[in-house]
Amino acid sequence: MDNLFFIISKLAWGILSPTNLIIGLVTIATVLLWLNKKRPATVLLTLCLLINLPLLFYPVSDLLMQPLEQRFSKPTEMPTNVDGIIVLGGGEELKISHSWKIAEMGNGGDRYVGATVLAKHYPNVPIIFSGGNSFLRFRKNDNEATIAQQLLTDMGIDKQRILVESQSRNTYENFLLLKPLLPKKDGHYLLVTSAYHMPRAVGIARKQHFNVIPYPVDYRSNHGSIRQWDFAMFSHLQVLEPAWREWIGLTVYFLTDKTQNWLPSSEQGIESARKDSML
Repeated sequence: MDNLFFIISKLAWGILSPTNLIIGLVTIATVLLWLNKKRPATVLLTLCLLINLPLLFYPVSDLLMQPLEQRFSKPTEMPTNVDGIIVLGGGEELKISHSWKIAEMGNGGDRYVGATVLAKHYPNVPIIFSGGNSFLRFRKNDNEATIAQQLLTDMGIDKQRILVESQSRNTYENFLLLKPLLPKKDGHYLLVTSAYHMPRAVGIARKQHFNVIPYPVDYRSNHGSIRQWDFAMFSHLQVLEPAWREWIGLTVYFLTDKTQNWLPSSEQGIESARKDSML
């Protein structure tokens, strides 16, 4: 069942990706023009124009991204003791790393910076990485965990401290397959992932009874005070794509009972902890 979920999610994103949707609308409109169906073609081209113009002139994608990134923040005071630091995959360039035989970070590379900062702050706890190969067709022996281990050791973390889970293909499997690696099943773990991805990651962690303390990194949106009109559509799409994907992911994971709440928050975690303490 998990394998079917993974395949369907990949195929669905191929359709629902904003960039692909825009190209799809233009393609359908072009075919309709060839068939002399001017009215529906005009409707589709107008719709495409209404989507593209705001993306061209203004970072409207921030409006989707920022609510995700504001949902959790780093602890105002770091906990005295933790049992480990969990780092989720996604900050690597798997295909480029394989092509050039070198460990390369991608847009989410701040996950490694955050992990390194925490590793220095807590020098005696394990760094627990989870990530495999999330591609449908690129099934080489290389995976995120192989690259992660190289990157973390290159950044000065002792290899003996690093525990890796290398089979997961999505966030649900990250936590499912991490359980056997945990030093303490009911321990408390700092969770490092991109800020926009943190709500879904925390929701899944709570559903699987992980005690996690969010440590978000890799912010993508700008606050309203410094947003400006420009002609940077590619940059806007780079923010829109992960934000739109994350909102879809939150909805699908909630509907398939993989997370307790549609949009998890820190307040829900406090309330859940209170309930557990009363049992």
